[in-house]
Amino acid sequence: MRPLVVLAFALALSAADRRNTETPNTDTRFAFQAPDQPAAWEARRGLLRKQILAAAGLWPAPPKHPLRVLFAGRVERDGYTVEKVALETLPGFWLGANLYRPKGPGPFPAVLHPHGHWPYGRLENSALCSTPLLGANFARNGFVVLAYDMLGYNDTVQAPHDFTGPAFQLWNFTPLGLQLWNSIRALDFLASLPDVDPQRLAATGASGGGTQTFLLGAVDGRLAAAAPVNMVSGIMQGGCVCENAPGLRIGTNNIEIAALFAPRPMLLVSATGDWTREVPKAEFPAMQKVWALYGKPDQIEAVQFDAPHNYHRESREAVYEFFRRHLAPQRAPWKERNATVEKLQDMLVFHGRPMPEGSLDFDGLFAWWKRALRAAAARMSAEEARERLRIAFAWHERPSFDALPARWIGGRAPAALLLHPEGMAAAEKAEDFRELRAAGRALLLLDAFQTGSAVAPRDRSHRHFLTFNVSDDAARVQDAAVALEEIWKRTKQPVEVRAFGAARLWALFGAAIAGVPVRLDVDAAEFPEDEARLEKEFFVPGILHAGGADAALRALVRAPAQLRK
Repeated sequence: MRPLVVLAFALALSAADRRNTETPNTDTRFAFQAPDQPAAWEARRGLLRKQILAAAGLWPAPPKHPLRVLFAGRVERDGYTVEKVALETLPGFWLGANLYRPKGPGPFPAVLHPHGHWPYGRLENSALCSTPLLGANFARNGFVVLAYDMLGYNDTVQAPHDFTGPAFQLWNFTPLGLQLWNSIRALDFLASLPDVDPQRLAATGASGGGTQTFLLGAVDGRLAAAAPVNMVSGIMQGGCVCENAPGLRIGTNNIEIAALFAPRPMLLVSATGDWTREVPKAEFPAMQKVWALYGKPDQIEAVQFDAPHNYHRESREAVYEFFRRHLAPQRAPWKERNATVEKLQDMLVFHGRPMPEGSLDFDGLFAWWKRALRAAAARMSAEEARERLRIAFAWHERPSFDALPARWIGGRAPAALLLHPEGMAAAEKAEDFRELRAAGRALLLLDAFQTGSAVAPRDRSHRHFLTFNVSDDAARVQDAAVALEEIWKRTKQPVEVRAFGAARLWALFGAAIAGVPVRLDVDAAEFPEDEARLEKEFFVPGILHAGGADAALRALVRAPAQLRK
């Protein structure tokens, strides 16, 4: 038998695995450094847009059906009108909103206004936040405004605001994703109005509405300007489940996500009394360097007020002026004036009115989501399937081979990867190991993440852990794929994979994302399709959204027939 050649095998490596030692959460202090070259930023932007959309369940996205709109009444005010509107953003799923419009023919610039976590949502009217005053003052001065609900607020009650859990996460069915889809469809609606100029669309919101603003700006190029208020921060990333979805911030943070808006005009509004207190000296100058890559550092601005968490009058006035300068410079500047604030019930679409026929309950909405995504996954090409799986497994954040506890045994081709759920010590006791060694075959053994010598403490306690970190099973798939890449790199020959038990799924998905030729005898019947089994046996958020085992088999690069004999 040939001597063993050790490439990397150090017990200390398991303790140093950054997937164990670096487990960020919403309150981790983040920094952002812009690339030096525009090309590097454009590549990063493309990757992050896919990551955001996939985490939101929107890559692939549900089909855009013709938008049904329910107008439920209008009030006339001095210089503007307010209408009650509901949009069917998915078949049978309705989004409640109020539409503030200037009187006159237009076309006008338009503002999308998602609200934050104030008690009355889009109808909040308090010293710290007033959507009715924002809508009225924009409309009086020649802007159309659509103020719309978060999930679970006011008219939009077919889904709760804070649902979560593994069964939903496997499908990337989350409050964040539904709200981002609502924002995209709300923008569709605004752009379609005859009195709106679709080239002058903007968005602004505070707190959770600020999160929605910069997420929409990151993935939808139709916005011409944006003003996220009291949210972009390096010291708090958003505490609600509607601001966190598995996979969203793996390797990134809200500063970088908001910077994806460059080089379009953005105003960062911050307060001394919340987590945006460092924006003028930290987040703003870091983001401005991205705008400078495009030669437009003056297109991002920052303003801060000595106040608690808010979207108060001074903050609103800063946004009025910013949007005026960029979208309607011919208009004179203005200060906020009081306006009639309607009774809450008079601004609700479904107060005293039944939901439209065909409206879905929450279970029906989830069932529709799964059907739509199954249909989309069935149309994927092999390359599309591999790309979506790579996003699901955070392939761009994979470890290097040198960081893995592994052992290479030299020998003849084709080389084999031997993968055991209990690690390489257990693999060495298998009959396959003896067979391969007796045949003089080259062989790689691996302690995949949290197996064998790689077992180590990992803090998974934070509520939004999966927003920032891969699951253990996803990390094991990363390791299998890295090992396959390494064997291919060293041999330039197709790789035989022998895996046992649970490791067979690590091998299947690892081979799919690695994209190297393999001999692997596995089929879709081994994949536990129901959510309860997947949670226990192979929990990877988004795996069903990405197409599951069918996608992996489609992406698999099979070894030539002569190797498979």
